[in-house]
Amino acid sequence: MGDIVAKKINHIGIAVKNIDNHLSLYRDIMGMEFEGTEVVAEQKVKVAFFAIGESRIELLEPTADDSPVAKFLEKNGEGVHHIAYEVDDLEAALAGLKQQNIRLIDETPRCGAHSTRIAFLHPKSTGGVLTELCEKTKH
Repeated sequence: MGDIVAKKINHIGIAVKNIDNHLSLYRDIMGMEFEGTEVVAEQKVKVAFFAIGESRIELLEPTADDSPVAKFLEKNGEGVHHIAYEVDDLEAALAGLKQQNIRLIDETPRCGAHSTRIAFLHPKSTGGVLTELCEKTKH
């Protein structure tokens, strides 16, 4: 597939109704390092990250009733929302995937949490799993 090189699982996104109700599980009981919360206004979501090895668990709480995460929760309830893979060159990865006839939700990258650029692939092209590609922004 050429330029599409998934380096690692960056994070697993879990949709929740209220992050505060789940902090203790991941931080205190599971012993993961809590990296804080952040609001991603563009996606109408509040996120909390927990480090585990070289990956993270990302809790997603909707900040508006019309957010994609709110719609997911309404349809599916709380649970795994997506898997995110880290890539070095998001534009090249998206172009390569498009050439391979993978259905893209995002044709161009958008801003994500923790200084990343992200793009989602449609679950109909990825075995029913909402897939996110993310690239760390260069500072």
